[in-house]
Amino acid sequence: MLTVPHCRDLGVTITSDLSPSLHIQQITTKAHQRANSILRCFMSGNVTLLVRAFVVYARPVLEYNSITWSPHLKQKIMVIEKVQRQFTKRLHGYKNLTYRDRLTKLALPSLELRRLHLDLIYCYKIVFGLIKLNFSDFFEFSSLPTRRHAYKLYKSRSSNVRVNFLLVGLSMYGTVCQILSVLLVLLFLRDVLELSILMSF
Repeated sequence: MLTVPHCRDLGVTITSDLSPSLHIQQITTKAHQRANSILRCFMSGNVTLLVRAFVVYARPVLEYNSITWSPHLKQKIMVIEKVQRQFTKRLHGYKNLTYRDRLTKLALPSLELRRLHLDLIYCYKIVFGLIKLNFSDFFEFSSLPTRRHAYKLYKSRSSNVRVNFLLVGLSMYGTVCQILSVLLVLLFLRDVLELSILMSF
């Protein structure tokens, strides 16, 4: 059987040691090229238009299937973030602002934060059986009594799932469950109110 150092499957480059380094290198190179093309090809200097083009054409390259490869090493995180950092710095009137200020002014989240959001959404889907993955292969519920909700999670000892997804996702998941619970109640009350209004006619 032929042995290869890496292969590409469903848009993600997988190496023999399961390191995301090569995939990150490929997608950041491609995203830099797209970001540069946007700044060169658009005749308009309208910041809103350029940012919209970046969000549509460049950012998805950096986020596709990120739950399988998102890095936990700071160096790799910064390599990915550099794409958006450089793009926003080249916008007219934003050169002298810090990266944090540029994101605030442009109403853009960091790429790291967006990957965390995707991790948490996927975690929620696993817990509530919205996808065909076995919950026990990834997590286990806390056996200790909790004050707020019953969805406090722990990493399963037998799990070999991505390190960052577990460490970061689990630390944030309890808060997400509380927020989602409140949202579900509010949506239910809204539907009840709308139904009551319709029945009154």
